[in-house]
Amino acid sequence: MKSRFLLAFMFIAINACSQNDDSKNFKLTEKNKIDVRYKLFPTQNLWTFIKLDTRNGKLWQVQFDVKDINRFTTDLSTFSLVGKDEELNERFTLYPTQNMYNFILLDQIDGKTWQVQWSTDPELRGVVPIL
Repeated sequence: MKSRFLLAFMFIAINACSQNDDSKNFKLTEKNKIDVRYKLFPTQNLWTFIKLDTRNGKLWQVQFDVKDINRFTTDLSTFSLVGKDEELNERFTLYPTQNMYNFILLDQIDGKTWQVQWSTDPELRGVVPIL
């Protein structure tokens, strides 16, 4: 019985050592970062995130909660900020400001910026260019 256990243990150990697990050696760097279309950016509000389409600058306010009635996604900006032929993953990103309701949207290719304001009040939501 001991010899079977020892043989099985040796087989498993050899097999485990022979496998090359690249995930252990993977480090996220600028060179190999994951190229994604959508990103979630936290706000200072515990329940609210901003979802960004990094290809074209479209934005949504995402709210979650433990109660069904308080979960929703609503539009902040549904207009593409670039032409279809200019869309590129990771083109746009968001930067928080000291004002918890405002972010700066940056086009990382041409440098254009927009003020993004989220709110629980629909009248106070919006995206406006910073000229």
